[in-house]
Amino acid sequence: MEFKAKEIAEILGGTVDGNPEATVTTFARIESGKPGAICFFANPKYERYVYECKADIIIVNKTFEPKQSVSATLVRVDDAYSAVATLLDYVTARKRSYKRHRGRCRISWSAKIGRKVYVGDFAYIGRKAVVGDYTKIYEQVYIGENVRIGSHCIIYPGVKIYPGMVIGDRVILHSNAVIGADGFGFAPLEDGTWKKIEHTGNVIIEDDVEIGANACVDKSQMGSTIVRKGCKIDNQCAIAHNVEVGANSVMAAQTGIAGSTKIGEHCIFGGQAGVAGHLTLADNTTIGAQAGVLGNIKEGGKVFMGTPAIPYKDYFRSYALFKKAGLK
Repeated sequence: MEFKAKEIAEILGGTVDGNPEATVTTFARIESGKPGAICFFANPKYERYVYECKADIIIVNKTFEPKQSVSATLVRVDDAYSAVATLLDYVTARKRSYKRHRGRCRISWSAKIGRKVYVGDFAYIGRKAVVGDYTKIYEQVYIGENVRIGSHCIIYPGVKIYPGMVIGDRVILHSNAVIGADGFGFAPLEDGTWKKIEHTGNVIIEDDVEIGANACVDKSQMGSTIVRKGCKIDNQCAIAHNVEVGANSVMAAQTGIAGSTKIGEHCIFGGQAGVAGHLTLADNTTIGAQAGVLGNIKEGGKVFMGTPAIPYKDYFRSYALFKKAGLK
């Protein structure tokens, strides 16, 4: 990549404070900025690096007022944090290759492959699968029969998509994610053994979803497991059968959602959070790291911590008592 400050400002809808011809070729964190790099400043606790940084360009909020001289050219935007995400997305899109490659992959004759789709070595695309335009399927990906994948998706190496699954547009699936494995369903028998319950449904992943490496979304027993549009799911998360995750919800690593639970929109889950099965969580619920939700959450906009999960203020009051008891 190579960009001038004026080009970056045009992409981000910002303004230039300094040399509009300043040129950068790489990104760097503001605490380690170097010549030829672009950084961003959004968190006030990093302000000292704005004055020490050797980067040629720094993206800042329009409201930022330097307290000392700044050697770098500033690109002022409404929100520096989201602006960097936009710029990174723009750079990635420019680098992306869309040539079709069929050297050592296997694509069924009945599959429908869109325009400018990339298919890597040893990838497999099954019968009657559909892949939308500009989607990139990396090496060693398995796509089962009757799978539908939208346009502008990225399917990283080792992803497995079971037959009949539905993937929307602009979805990103990271390495070794599994979409559509059987849910964990077994019926106890009188002799103490377990009989497997067959899962006949599928998974629907809507537009603009990102799912991390080694994450699993299980297909439903009947109907669909659904991840609504805009969700972001981190590495090693598990979404069980018949779950519905509301739009624009986010989950940090190792979160687990048990079967048939309904997650509202704009919910946030900290790392290793767990939710029991057959529950309903209201919109805008936040679950802290390692919390365990054992009951319905009916009122939205609340923050919960601990196991069993309780409102965070109650949790901190309880923790103060636990800590005091432990010191005796």
